[in-house]
Amino acid sequence: MKPTIARKEQVSAMFNNIAKKYDFLNHFLSAGIDRLWRRKLVARLLREKPNLVLDVATGTGDLAIELAKRSRACITGVDIAQAMLDIGKTKIEKRGLEKQISLQWADSEALPFDSETFDAAMVAFGVRNFEDLHQGLSEICRVLKNGGTVAVLEFSRPKAFPFKQLYDFYFKNILPLMGRMVSKDPSAYSYLPESVYHFPDGQAFLDHLKQAGFDQTEQKRLSLGIATLYTAKKVSDTIRA
Repeated sequence: MKPTIARKEQVSAMFNNIAKKYDFLNHFLSAGIDRLWRRKLVARLLREKPNLVLDVATGTGDLAIELAKRSRACITGVDIAQAMLDIGKTKIEKRGLEKQISLQWADSEALPFDSETFDAAMVAFGVRNFEDLHQGLSEICRVLKNGGTVAVLEFSRPKAFPFKQLYDFYFKNILPLMGRMVSKDPSAYSYLPESVYHFPDGQAFLDHLKQAGFDQTEQKRLSLGIATLYTAKKVSDTIRA
């Protein structure tokens, strides 16, 4: 199901609205496992030894901060929710990481950077919010240098019985209820399971990466399939030619 333009505006407004509660809810509703997932993404990306990294849908900057703590890479984070960015900037300043991380408002489907700028790109729980998935992935590919790596962390759907059934019940019933109670936003945590169940995870997402100009695609299921770490490399222009 392709989102409408109004939905992109709705997503931006929603994340602006829950920005102050976002970090708490992320850690609370995942029992802190989201931190482990981000560390796994960073560990995978560090194998590429990138110097310039783009963090798409950076939110409040958790992923950028995790990478900065473990490397000397210069990181640019972008997001369409200014309230999230404002909180992220405060967190970065408190940690003294202003020289290593910069955050700015930008649409992931129209990135304001020259082609072949970054050594690597990363996205944590953001690609399912792209209005046009192919356009968003193609933009990431465009701004990566030839051979550059993209690492994507995204929710996925467990398949093994009975964990699948338990997960579905929690995700569809408990999580939205608790999210609404804490965030005071009636739609935010109902949107989350809806967006996850509409997202083309697994091999379907790897196919989207290939169509956008990537190869050497890989996926690693995490925590019994609750999340998946995807990686791919930008196809060299000479190869595509």
